Amino acid sequence: MTSFKFPLLTIVLSAALFSAACTSTSSVSDASSQVQTPRNIIMVVADGMGPAYTTAYRLYKDNPDTAEIEPTALDEFLVGTARTYPAQISGYVTDSAASATALSTGQKTYNGAIAVDLDKKPLETVLHRAKKLGMKTGVAVTSQIVHATPASYIAHNESRRNYDQIADSFLDDRIGNDLVTDVMLGGGWRYFIRDDRNLVDEFKALGYQYADSYTDLLALPKGKPTLGLFADVGLPKALDDTNRQRLSVMTEAAIAHLENVNGYFLLVEASQVDWAGHANDIASAMGEMQDLEHTMMLLKQYVLANPDTLVVLTADHSTGGLTIGAKGEYRWSPEFIQNMKSSVEAIAKVILEKEDMAIYVSEQFGFELNDEEKNAVSVITSALDQRAREGVLKTILDNRTNTGWTTSGHTGVDVEIYAFGAGADAFEGNLNNTDIAERIFEFLGKAPE
Repeated sequence: MTSFKFPLLTIVLSAALFSAACTSTSSVSDASSQVQTPRNIIMVVADGMGPAYTTAYRLYKDNPDTAEIEPTALDEFLVGTARTYPAQISGYVTDSAASATALSTGQKTYNGAIAVDLDKKPLETVLHRAKKLGMKTGVAVTSQIVHATPASYIAHNESRRNYDQIADSFLDDRIGNDLVTDVMLGGGWRYFIRDDRNLVDEFKALGYQYADSYTDLLALPKGKPTLGLFADVGLPKALDDTNRQRLSVMTEAAIAHLENVNGYFLLVEASQVDWAGHANDIASAMGEMQDLEHTMMLLKQYVLANPDTLVVLTADHSTGGLTIGAKGEYRWSPEFIQNMKSSVEAIAKVILEKEDMAIYVSEQFGFELNDEEKNAVSVITSALDQRAREGVLKTILDNRTNTGWTTSGHTGVDVEIYAFGAGADAFEGNLNNTDIAERIFEFLGKAPE
């Protein structure tokens, strides 16, 4: 296996790298055409990323000086769509737990279930199967690592809300003599360092190396079992983090620790596309999409060097009912969110400390507020709570961009499937989300008794 060295922490989405990502599709296809059964499987879930998000991101990234709307790094790998509905008992609209269980086990279940069936009995996941076959396993996510999606690959629980129980199972559950997962990267100090139990110390006692910052993660020796927790719950938003491409940093680190002759299974989750959708926060949504695109560009380069690797990207569902254009006006203007210095949430937290709130908002947004917007900001007082302050700011951005939202929850639309590398053809067409797991199980083969 050929290791691929990514530039770390100083990575910038340059025009040259983007151009290379969009013009060498045939190179990826040629590199993997001779390998149909993957040694390594990288499953990427962009939580909450319905089709409106990928379209919006394409427009967000577009160069307005050219007539063409340039494709993103995702576009060249689009192979199909997936149906997301949960088990009938939960209706037509899934939550992340039921959908992640479908993606990890190949079975539909009820909303809230973590890799258990309708009778709350444990289901084998593709990550478990990989481990049984002697492969290494890992997760790298921007949420807490006990959140619905990573939990549904690693653990079993009747409720996604049982975070402490799920964290305990990461350490207490075994496949043979081994823990289920070799590498775990994301947030979650709250669930691993508790008054009743310090799971970090217990992992260390079992030989896992530990990092609590990106810098420390990059300094760890490669190829060893690793636990990395970088926030109390989920990671900071991409717009606010010390590294806006933190998912690609964690993905590279995970691969470096997982590479081995028997192959590996890695779950990567762009968790916070969903959180931006729940918050109806278009600026944060595009920040998370940019982090995802950067990760996919890096994975493309990895597959070029390691053609026995399969990468599959899909979403568990769509969130927020994002609409590109609103209120009957045929316009969408992403230029008003392209120069954000920090997220709406971060701005709202400190705005009352600023001598001139309108000037501060203008600086953070990257454009000058008009009189109506200045008046809106002027009503922000200590009488407004954090959510209300954010609401004032998001309304300005929605009006400027002409962005619409239909809900603060999930929607039941089909989502897209992207795939490249060894065996990517297996994911073409309109599939059920359970089909994605079934095809991965087929690649993995039967586990030993």
